[in-house]
Amino acid sequence: MSHGKFHIKPDARGEQRFNLVAANGEVVLSSGGYAMHSSCMKGIESVRRYAPDIANYERTISASGKYHFNLKSANGQVIGTSQMYDSSEGMEKGIAAVMHAAAHSVI
Repeated sequence: MSHGKFHIKPDARGEQRFNLVAANGEVVLSSGGYAMHSSCMKGIESVRRYAPDIANYERTISASGKYHFNLKSANGQVIGTSQMYDSSEGMEKGIAAVMHAAAHSVI
């Protein structure tokens, strides 16, 4: 059973970023930029560590009324951010997808 994949790529500023892509091909979590590849890899390990615990998800609503979430570490630092969802139900499905995919996704 495929869980998903972490994709790492440099951004326009040369920083490393990762996306967690679910088995259905949808990006379910995106990171901020990391100056070094090794730091980006540590970010992925943080996703694997903190994703299984529902308490690590911060749910928010944007000014435009869209739903999204942040996955946070124990110290409150944002590890990754979701896409925007039209409904809270869609956001909850996104959280479930991250919880399912993170631990066993390949890089």
